[in-house]
Amino acid sequence: MFNRVELQEWAALHEHRVAPELLVPDGSAEELPSLHAALERGGIFYEIPGERREDVLRAVARLPGIPPRVDRDLLYQLLVAREALASTGVGSGIAIPHPRDPVVIHADEPRVLLCFLERRVDFHALDGQPVRVLFVLLSPSVRKHLQMFAKLAFALHDENFKKLLQSAAPREAILDRVRVVEKGDAPANANQPGGGSRSAAAPTE
Repeated sequence: MFNRVELQEWAALHEHRVAPELLVPDGSAEELPSLHAALERGGIFYEIPGERREDVLRAVARLPGIPPRVDRDLLYQLLVAREALASTGVGSGIAIPHPRDPVVIHADEPRVLLCFLERRVDFHALDGQPVRVLFVLLSPSVRKHLQMFAKLAFALHDENFKKLLQSAAPREAILDRVRVVEKGDAPANANQPGGGSRSAAAPTE
């Protein structure tokens, strides 16, 4: 009766922590996709320009982390259309733009592009806060989209990870923290990892 993607988005928006494992059918040996690997494929980018939501999404659609087979103009239109339905802002200055139907985009594996905006932009988020951090999700299937969205939403409950996002921390620090969170042993008040270069990170294949 309900769209599973929309249910997952609702849980993230209302800060309900949903374990990613719940999205794997009982008895399934399916391995959950790695958020760390998806971020490495998509890339981490800084100082994305744009004064309006549409400007930012257009710039995002041109980033090198987008799979080569993807029609970038179509991707831009899909991202804008999704925002027209309801904001993908999940609060605290963070938004998770994505196509409403993941299958339309030709992505062989899940990719997540982490984008730090040049300036805060109004995404009409429910909490009223302008957005400076985008996680752009591109998935090959609805199932992979649900699993990746769940992993990202789960990671956003980690306070140290959120602090790294708020400070636009270097690429290596962010990836290190994601790796710790995915292992499930991230202490609530661990020291933030440091070091690393803050230059824009091209995706790795």
